[in-house]
Amino acid sequence: MGIQNPSVPPHAQSRAAGNKHPNRGHHGGGLIHDNVRHTTRFTVIGNHLVQHPDLSLLAIGLGCHIQSLPTGARVDIKSLAARFPEGATRIAAALRELETHGYLRRERHRVPSGRIVTRTVSCNQPAARRHAERQGCTAARTAASPPSGRPAPARPHKPLPEVPQPAYPAPALLQSATDLLADLRRHDIRLFLSARDAAHLAPGVAAWLERDVSPTAVRHALTADLPPEGLHRPAALLAHRLAEQLPPPPPFRAPAAPPPVRHPFQTCDGCDRPFRAPQPGRCRDCRGGASEAI
Repeated sequence: MGIQNPSVPPHAQSRAAGNKHPNRGHHGGGLIHDNVRHTTRFTVIGNHLVQHPDLSLLAIGLGCHIQSLPTGARVDIKSLAARFPEGATRIAAALRELETHGYLRRERHRVPSGRIVTRTVSCNQPAARRHAERQGCTAARTAASPPSGRPAPARPHKPLPEVPQPAYPAPALLQSATDLLADLRRHDIRLFLSARDAAHLAPGVAAWLERDVSPTAVRHALTADLPPEGLHRPAALLAHRLAEQLPPPPPFRAPAAPPPVRHPFQTCDGCDRPFRAPQPGRCRDCRGGASEAI
């Protein structure tokens, strides 16, 4: 009679009941893992991403790739399309999926040169971040609530940056500036401005036009190199560009001296000699003056 090893559970207890064994499929087929433990060059990625029920396979793969990259790597659409064969359209759609489910977010920052750049932030646990944000918002609302229980007053709207002012704000000049601002949305729909924003920016555009800058050049300065993603406050960006890129005034040009006056020829009433004068009469000799060169 054999002796059973008490440290080894019975064979029947080591198997999952029925067909629920994770490595068992139909007729013994299915996935089997042959794993070797990683010690270098690996990334920990949650199953909530790699087994996400709503993300496409391309979005899952792209999310895993982005989480494996070092800080500072380029993950814009152009760079990813150059790296993978799927193309810019499919990659852009996958990035939107990841952004919708919280695995990516885009933040706009102003660099020391004054340009607005967009940074992509990869979030490896969006559910945990949302929970932390909810907790923080709840604490902030509790701290900001007045003792009386009345709702806190709304925050004032952040003012737009100051813009240059024209030396001579003629109505026609301001109207041309306003028309130029209203036309910007035809070049980029994101530059749709409210009447209040246009009224604030119009003097800045007028200051450019006053300095002999053509409307085409002003439009190019305001619309060139815009961020590829959405603009949070387009009027603030335009105000910054109007102030920071204001060209110098044109150099002073002295008015040209008028040409000398050339009087018509007249016939002298005393000696019949021709001479130049504004009216008929006598020449200088006949008047007793010095001779006049003809």
